[in-house]
Amino acid sequence: MLAYLWPVALVILSNVIYQICAKALPSGMDPLASMTITYLVGAVVSATLYFALHRDADLLHEYAKLNWAPFLLGIVVGLDVGMLFAYRNGWQVSMLNIVQSAFVAAALILVGRLLYHEALNWNKIAGIAVCLIGLVLINLK
Repeated sequence: MLAYLWPVALVILSNVIYQICAKALPSGMDPLASMTITYLVGAVVSATLYFALHRDADLLHEYAKLNWAPFLLGIVVGLDVGMLFAYRNGWQVSMLNIVQSAFVAAALILVGRLLYHEALNWNKIAGIAVCLIGLVLINLK
């Protein structure tokens, strides 16, 4: 059970910290410049954890297993840059993540169906509808 839950807890904690830090970025600093530090720190933390968690660590051996995915995953910078510019343009921390998460959830249901042949049932369709209704409700004045 712990093996199932700890990754989700890590995602939640990391996302909360991420949102706080993204909102706190100095207003005079270019968001793209800040990303150079963010990803440098991310690379150092990843390498440190890799070597700390693997007794016989060999990054070159791991790199030999690469396919296209880790390279394309670098586009994740778009998530960060989009968030930083959204906050800079006035989005509230309480709203931005809800809005983007609802749309991402709806999009991933379709991606799951089209690319991975996951079942698209009425529960998922209703879930998309609830997400969209929720977006309308939280934006009512």
